[in-house]
Amino acid sequence: MASPSNSSQNGGILGVSNNTSFGKNTVTKVTASTPSAVTTQPGTTIINYVVTAGGGGGGSSSGGSAGGGGGGGLKSASCVSVCGATALGAVVIGGGGAVRSTGGVSSFVVGGSTVTVCGGGGGASSYPVNENGTDGASGGGSGGYTNGTSTTAGTGICGQGFAGGSGVTSSTSASAQAGAGGGGAGAVGANATQPSPSNSNAGSGGAGLDLSLLVGTTVGVCGAFSGGGGGGKRTAPGCGSAGGLGGGGVGGIGSNVRSATAGATNSGGGGGGGGEGPSSGTGGIGSDGVVVIKELNKASGVWSMQSQFSAVQQGKWPRLLAVYTADFMILAGGGGGGGCGTHGNGSGAGGGGMIFSYSNPCAAGLSFTEGNTFNVVVGAGGTNANNKCMTRGSSSSIVHDSGTRTATGGGAGLHASTPATPGQQPGGAGGGSPGGIGNTPPVPAADGGPQGASGSTGAVGGGGGGGKCGAQAPTQSPQGIGGAGTVTAISGSPEQFAGGGGGGAHVAPGGAGGAGGGAPGGTPSTPNCAAANTGGGGGGFAYPSWPAPSGKGGNGGSGKVYLRFPGAASVSVSPGANSVTTLPAPAGGCKLATFTVSGTNTVTV
Repeated sequence: MASPSNSSQNGGILGVSNNTSFGKNTVTKVTASTPSAVTTQPGTTIINYVVTAGGGGGGSSSGGSAGGGGGGGLKSASCVSVCGATALGAVVIGGGGAVRSTGGVSSFVVGGSTVTVCGGGGGASSYPVNENGTDGASGGGSGGYTNGTSTTAGTGICGQGFAGGSGVTSSTSASAQAGAGGGGAGAVGANATQPSPSNSNAGSGGAGLDLSLLVGTTVGVCGAFSGGGGGGKRTAPGCGSAGGLGGGGVGGIGSNVRSATAGATNSGGGGGGGGEGPSSGTGGIGSDGVVVIKELNKASGVWSMQSQFSAVQQGKWPRLLAVYTADFMILAGGGGGGGCGTHGNGSGAGGGGMIFSYSNPCAAGLSFTEGNTFNVVVGAGGTNANNKCMTRGSSSSIVHDSGTRTATGGGAGLHASTPATPGQQPGGAGGGSPGGIGNTPPVPAADGGPQGASGSTGAVGGGGGGGKCGAQAPTQSPQGIGGAGTVTAISGSPEQFAGGGGGGAHVAPGGAGGAGGGAPGGTPSTPNCAAANTGGGGGGFAYPSWPAPSGKGGNGGSGKVYLRFPGAASVSVSPGANSVTTLPAPAGGCKLATFTVSGTNTVTV
């Protein structure tokens, strides 16, 4: 039994003496070499860290299949004691390896010791001779060519990564040749396989390590680091390869089917190996390394009243930060309406993509932890710079605790005699004539999607696509009608956004714009533009007689973002043209942050 004097020294409480850390769980990502990684906050006494070296570059091939690059070396630690308000030690960030080259070394000085990790090994090239994978923190994968000679994977370094895989070769069939994956920080690179004498599958990159519990999901690739690059594939049939978890690049497929990709930025991922061909034969470069530091909030264990009171007085006792869930509406910019050259009509543009959670049973709100500032982007409307040059609207987005939620700009309308260019017509809602595909890229219902409907193919100047759940514009002559937009009451009263633009016609006026800000088809002298902050699609150019004069379609309307916080939240926004208002009953005092300024804005909770 403890004596009274011993227990009184600990405030009458028996237990282990502990130190608090009031680091607010702040995460710092260091991407360039510096004399000091970070100056800790005054209350920080404990950190977690991750150190990743540069990933190896994938191999190249003009006549075979190359190996993937190895992931950069990785070391991590948790609950490391540091001093508050103190500059931590020097950081060196290793660069990603060039094609077929080893990545650079990274290091971090902490607690008087230097933590060093080696770069990932380069993937093997396979022409004119087969090569072995290069040794590194994780080894590069080997390649495959025609002479049937076996190859060896690059080795890894214990505690930092794993070996690469082995490719397959063939002297009789090009399609039976394939490169192997580079090793990752968590697993060996996959060997290429040869199911038959005329078939092969490239080896995927070895998995890296998921350290999201240590440093969160906003760094690396959702908290994972140092995946190996996938191996290259010379030619079909057979399967190409994926990069390893943690930023490994994708392997190339020959005959210019698919180019190898680089390792994901600041993940330490290895580059993908090349296939065969002028472009698909080039390997991807490795990712640069990174150092990540998380300053912890920690007060576990058994505490005396004196220790707790002293920590509170010094501002070192962790305070539980509030996390608020806010409903959202994210509206992107509408597309620019189609113009007219010497003949033909312009079609209406698609409304901006619109996603939302308020009164949406399929989608939940976004979380925001107090004491932080988050970026909010409002997309501009698309334009018609000349008679035939139409542009999509710009995307809008919100950064939140778990990532970024994005709505895509509306698809552009087309000039009647000008074919669509890649990416011009698809969008949040599709542009008209021929009908662009809406909800591109797809946003699932759980995230507030789909974004919008597709455009129509008008007989003469199709109408723009509607907003989310809006009606798709019909095909009709002489003009197409814009699809209706979507209604939401997140602001306290019903509002409709993202209507599609109306199409042009042989006989003016043009087609009507869709409800929710869609602009009607224009006239020869005046293009009909959608109003600001409606996300409406611009109207297509219309003309009264033949031959047609030159003319521009209307610009799309800019986007808008709403965030509806609980009344207990303290919310501010910038710049000042945006606003925060308290909603009256029956909204129960909710605070509505409204963003109307195109470009990057911020919300502080």
